[in-house]
Amino acid sequence: MVEHVFGIPRVMFRISASLIFFLFNSMSAEKIPTIFIFGDSIVDVGNNNYINTLAKAMFPNGIDFCKNCLSGRFTNGRTVIDILEQRLGAKDFRPPYLAPNTAGDAVLRGVNYASSGSGILNDTGLIWGGRISLDEQISNFEETKARIVSIIGRRETKRLLKHQSLFIVVTGSNDFFLGKETISNGSLLSSKFESQLRKLYYLEARKIIVTNIPRFGCTPFERDKNPNAKGCIASFNEDISSYNKRLKRLLTDLTANLTASTFVYADIHAMLKDILQNYRSYGFENADDACCHKVGVHGGLLPCFSLSKICSNRTKYVFWDAFHLTEISNVIVASHMMDGGLKFMSPMNIRQLVYSSTVHPDD
Repeated sequence: MVEHVFGIPRVMFRISASLIFFLFNSMSAEKIPTIFIFGDSIVDVGNNNYINTLAKAMFPNGIDFCKNCLSGRFTNGRTVIDILEQRLGAKDFRPPYLAPNTAGDAVLRGVNYASSGSGILNDTGLIWGGRISLDEQISNFEETKARIVSIIGRRETKRLLKHQSLFIVVTGSNDFFLGKETISNGSLLSSKFESQLRKLYYLEARKIIVTNIPRFGCTPFERDKNPNAKGCIASFNEDISSYNKRLKRLLTDLTANLTASTFVYADIHAMLKDILQNYRSYGFENADDACCHKVGVHGGLLPCFSLSKICSNRTKYVFWDAFHLTEISNVIVASHMMDGGLKFMSPMNIRQLVYSSTVHPDD
């Protein structure tokens, strides 16, 4: 007697299930996007290793990423962008633009242009010496685009960038941290950022994810710099929130006015607020102090460097150092960016963006 599953003969069910699995994997493979990353130390994966700067991720940064190597990452393990790339199906990480192996067909899978210490404004980060500003990063992408054209031609390059690529921009934090951003010049910062995002669009970017400024008034650095506050620095977070609201409106306007574009607002400020308010529910034990620490009640007065002490269990700390998150915190942020609802991702999350399709005659 033939066995049935949901009314389908078991043999046919097995064949159908196998076929669906095959098709799903084939579709998933086809949907692995080319990824271009722009920004600062939150997503820097080693560009600063190749320039003369104080803003280098020296050991013990990257201690859980690789042995005896300079990962270039300002965390103990993977950055948010590393985790997102893996969630999108990539088998390797997008290389830093300045790395020697970023050549040939490798650029067809994407490139990371991010540089620690950089910002929206060109003079942001001068205190660190060398850094690659967002303007320079976009110019570097323009050079990459020319290389892609030389490999696959103009028509295929246009199709690759417009329909098969994601552009992720994580910047602005240093413009606040290093004193360049105030309420009075917030419109100047927004105006500058708008021109940079428009330039990416004119370079064929269509699916663009932009993160806002995190809740940095709660970092170990700000807590130690303002010991009398006894907690997060509310005034700093309020200034950041004011800028973030302006940024969200800007991205909505750009999507409405730039044909066939989708600008996604990734609210990592809200994500970090949720983590800090519910840190025990997420499995953390410490939401105030830096895991990699040397000076300060919260370990926030010096960056993570060779003489720093490291906490015994890095999975129990929200913060890795004075400014940056641990890998496990990055996993939570990446999960929200990948599959989160409108509370964190507007108008859609990254998975939805990858599978979205905006058709226009000019494209």
